[in-house]
Amino acid sequence: MTTPLVRLGPSPQLGPELRRRARRHPGVWIANGAVAVALVGIVSAAITTPGFGWDVVGPYLFEVRVLHGAAISVGMTIVTMVLAIGLGTGVAVLRMGRARGPAMAAAVFIWVFRAVPMLVQLLFWYNLAALFPTLGIGIPFGPDLVSGSTNTLITPLSAAIIGLTLHETAYVAELVRAGLLSVPKGQTEAFAALGLTPTQGFFRITLPQALRIIVPPLGNEVISLLKATSLVSVIALSDLLYSVQLIYAKNYQTIPLLIVASIWYMAIAGLLTLAQQQLEKRLARRTPKQAKRLAVAP
Repeated sequence: MTTPLVRLGPSPQLGPELRRRARRHPGVWIANGAVAVALVGIVSAAITTPGFGWDVVGPYLFEVRVLHGAAISVGMTIVTMVLAIGLGTGVAVLRMGRARGPAMAAAVFIWVFRAVPMLVQLLFWYNLAALFPTLGIGIPFGPDLVSGSTNTLITPLSAAIIGLTLHETAYVAELVRAGLLSVPKGQTEAFAALGLTPTQGFFRITLPQALRIIVPPLGNEVISLLKATSLVSVIALSDLLYSVQLIYAKNYQTIPLLIVASIWYMAIAGLLTLAQQQLEKRLARRTPKQAKRLAVAP
């Protein structure tokens, strides 16, 4: 026997309609006022203090050397992150593999390149000629088939890319491993029941779900890498920071030129943040649709 549903409505016995009134929070008003006062003070100090040199910031913001340095920084970030994603994915797969030898080698790689500071790695690769004057490919304990001077092969740019890539590979490997571990193991049985091969299941089911976990911290790594490219100035590579250093070494406008570099870093980081948000939204829409298509697949 089923019980009929009764729709409840307003009752005249409950008296006049209750009106919801917003609660007053004096603490919120005080906090907002303090933030507003602080912002006004910061803007006022930035405008009235002559040392900021805004009349110098404007002309140098699009100066040729500054634009060239910004392009070098962005280029290093893109090349390094592409290499780190490819190598990091391979290291993560080895780390999660059943073979103990490759898994231990991957674990040691991650430990070493996460432990050694990035600046130390950059200086090490830049001074590799002190350890190996020549680099070559040949037969073990035999003659070299191809060889060359280390100073010629390891330029400041190549040393920067090698150091940044190895450092980022260790972090990307851990991000990829965390994303893959977040996918339930039952998904393997699911794509096997659908008749998919392990490779098809990985790229069509496992990876799309893992990307939703990987992309947010990976976006933060890209922005951190952009800022870390400023470290290559110690090996005399003309990135954004080194370019402005060369300029203010001549005109002694240190603070205005540092503000120019900061504006470019913030602008590029803002664009990367927008790209990350769009990618996250696209992955959030794509994964449910992809799961639905696989559910109805024969």
